[in-house]
Amino acid sequence: MSPWLLLAIAVAVPPIGIVLLWTRARAGFFRKLLGSLALVLLSFVHLHYLFGLRAELDGTGARPIFSFQEPESHYQKLEHSRSEQKAVAPPSAPAAAVETPMPEPDAPVDIAPPPPGRDSPRFRGLAMDGRYETEIATEWPSAGLPLLWKQPVGGGYASFVVAEGRAFTIEQRRDREVVAAYDLPTGREVWTYGWTAEFRETLGGDGPRATPTWDEGRLYALGAAGDLEVLDGASGELLWERDILEDAGAENLQWGMSASPLIVDENVVVLPGGRNGSSVAAYDKRTGAPRWKSLDDAQAYASPMLVTIAGERQILVVSASRAMGLDDGNGSLLWDYPWVTSQGINVAQPLVIDENRVFLSAGYGHGAAVVEVIRDGSSFSARPVWSNTRMKNKFTSSVLHQGHIYGLDEAILACVDASTGDLKWKGGRYGYGQLLFAAGHLVVLGERGELALVEATPEEHRELALFPAIEGKTWNHPTIADGVLLVRNANEMAAFRIAP
Repeated sequence: MSPWLLLAIAVAVPPIGIVLLWTRARAGFFRKLLGSLALVLLSFVHLHYLFGLRAELDGTGARPIFSFQEPESHYQKLEHSRSEQKAVAPPSAPAAAVETPMPEPDAPVDIAPPPPGRDSPRFRGLAMDGRYETEIATEWPSAGLPLLWKQPVGGGYASFVVAEGRAFTIEQRRDREVVAAYDLPTGREVWTYGWTAEFRETLGGDGPRATPTWDEGRLYALGAAGDLEVLDGASGELLWERDILEDAGAENLQWGMSASPLIVDENVVVLPGGRNGSSVAAYDKRTGAPRWKSLDDAQAYASPMLVTIAGERQILVVSASRAMGLDDGNGSLLWDYPWVTSQGINVAQPLVIDENRVFLSAGYGHGAAVVEVIRDGSSFSARPVWSNTRMKNKFTSSVLHQGHIYGLDEAILACVDASTGDLKWKGGRYGYGQLLFAAGHLVVLGERGELALVEATPEEHRELALFPAIEGKTWNHPTIADGVLLVRNANEMAAFRIAP
């Protein structure tokens, strides 16, 4: 066979070219090796352009996760799915959203909290600690939990919040960030609101990151570039909007705005990270008028939390360099504890261990610590109780149950004693996924889209069930509400019946 014919075949069908190359007696070994490597690369080019092969980095930043997903094809599939849904009669609007009048701006608010486990209005549950106070099925069928629905979804790393029978998330759809409301039982899209914004990041991935927050019929959604959009939860109508980065004179983070908005009484608190006293900012939750701003910290990727520590209600924040408690009325600093990590990459949510102790964790070799907050009259201080490298939450967060902390130490599930930091066990490779706690068990969503049920016991790693749920790299947090387990990644979303 002539060299030119061999070259033509190799370019057209690289695998055949590799076979033919190694049958040529006159070609030297290193020439065959280099030629084979070139044809392997050419094969990936063919697969990418002809079949939509994509190679995304996993949580290590080194190993690829391959999938066949061409962006244009995915958007067409998504748009076709939503068009088909529009042809079906919409579900009835929730009665509370239609019949309950919104209180006047200055009227006292007296709204009962949702029944335990029914709604999930905040990132990682009602207390933002990954605990869902609801009963779940703890004996899963071998084929997995019953599937309610599965469909395409826009890109990004946000989770869901659930209220009044609807699931809300934020997605990347072409060059727009889109907040979407879905009917929880059916997955049907009820409304969307979008704006032109396209955050791109080569290593982490594209799209919005921050999970929206639901409060009193309103949805507070923060885009990756700092657009804070406040929408009517029933209709999706825009109520007000702010550019929190522009307001603070701050630059965006390398991996984008990721902290969920926090409702504190009549304010919504966000973390723009401005250096001119605008690192933490509060707006009137009804009008968007600025209320207060504080500190000069560069911010990180964890969401602020409203907690009570050492008898004081406060806003708990983990910035790029420290953990701190802030006055919930004006954002002034109550206490802080140094928490300096690689490039300021603090992602994991802190955990309140007891009335005056807080658990912190970070990846990139940093580790974990428990900090005790001490009150002396009106002043506060913080001191370390223990620290080690046995729980390194990279971009996941741990949960607490009966004095033990469960979480992904890098890519492996582990359990440590909250009082001492001693490792109780380590086992179960779920990649850089996420987990939540419910009914004495851990629901683990693995990096490749698998769902696992693990008993929350310090005795040993006991995996009770495992099944594939969705396809592709999955870094988004799962959510439980009203007996439904919601999962998503940048390509698809699914709902499973998890009620007992």
